[in-house]
Amino acid sequence: MDTGVIIAIVVAALLLLALFWFLGRKGRERKHETRRHEAREIAREADVSRARADKSRAEADAQSAEARRQDALARERQHEAEMQHREARDRHIEAAKRHPDMDEKEAAEQFDREHAAGAGGASGAAGATTGDGEAVQHYERTETPDEERERRFERNEQGEVVRDEEYQEPRR
Repeated sequence: MDTGVIIAIVVAALLLLALFWFLGRKGRERKHETRRHEAREIAREADVSRARADKSRAEADAQSAEARRQDALARERQHEAEMQHREARDRHIEAAKRHPDMDEKEAAEQFDREHAAGAGGASGAAGATTGDGEAVQHYERTETPDEERERRFERNEQGEVVRDEEYQEPRR
């Protein structure tokens, strides 16, 4: 074989190796760029998911705060109702003391019987119990500038919710 042919074959082989190396490098670059693009898209989707999760968490925190506020308000109203009840009972007993034909103990017992039986069906009262102490009813009313909301639920003696109703009405 001629020396020039051998040199031409070696040069052609080197050129082919360089061409394959260059094409392989370009293919890897394209593949890496595609992966970079996919990674950017996944990161963007993760940011959107995180933002949604943050929004949901903020809404849940706001609802939790509102529930705590409503619970505090219900306890306050319950306390006020108990104070008014005690005051009415005291006044009833005082009236019995002054009445010449009434016994104050008997009047107190009668007042307690009448008002203990009436507490069972009191809708709108937070924490009202039935006469036999088996169920608890709860009523909440919330007003915001945008809407009015009412919620009623009832629990049995095990504390399980047996009825839960909520009504919302936008304000005009």
